[in-house]
Amino acid sequence: MTVNQDSKNLALIVWVATIFFGFIPGLIGYLVKKDDSFVLDHSKEALNWSITVIIGYFIATVLSIIVIGAFLFPIIGLCHLIFCIMAVIKASDGLTYRAPFAVRLIK
Repeated sequence: MTVNQDSKNLALIVWVATIFFGFIPGLIGYLVKKDDSFVLDHSKEALNWSITVIIGYFIATVLSIIVIGAFLFPIIGLCHLIFCIMAVIKASDGLTYRAPFAVRLIK
């Protein structure tokens, strides 16, 4: 499948913005670019990944009562950064990306 440069750029922007703004870029891409299957796929995956990160932070917050959660915050943040960068690379190459450990709520 050939992906045009505009689609690659939009998918790339969704993932870069996800690093800083969480689920909002994925939601915007999902709602606005339904006609572009490549951008829609990356937007759904970014949205799923962001929801997974939010769930992870919630669990870490609850577990911080017994101290172990405090160690999870930097691990979750680092995973978020690494997986988003991996997705940016895949999007720029015109490939789809599936984030590991992501809960697939949006299909």
